[in-house]
Amino acid sequence: MKHYLCQRCTNCCRWPGFVKVSSDDITAIAAHLGMDEREFVENFTRLRPSRDGLALIDQSDGACVFLEGRDCRIQAVKPHQCKGFPNTWNFPGWRDVCEAIEVPDGDSLI
Repeated sequence: MKHYLCQRCTNCCRWPGFVKVSSDDITAIAAHLGMDEREFVENFTRLRPSRDGLALIDQSDGACVFLEGRDCRIQAVKPHQCKGFPNTWNFPGWRDVCEAIEVPDGDSLI
């Protein structure tokens, strides 16, 4: 199995879709932003189409709400889904836009 090391190009942060957030993600991100969880949910999440949980909202251009230029405002506490890309999940065509580099098995992926 191939493994990739993220180069923080932020291209995946600009891809349309849903960034799922778990209750643990919500707790960590809200604390990182200095707000209570309810305020975070009301201001930064939306119900997923399947109605099975929450996802982060997007900016008007479809990018993640926490993307500022090439920086993630919540990098230290980014959602589990973001941490796993592209190793635990990816999308069709991701290699065309992602700058992650392939690393030998056993090397650090974070």
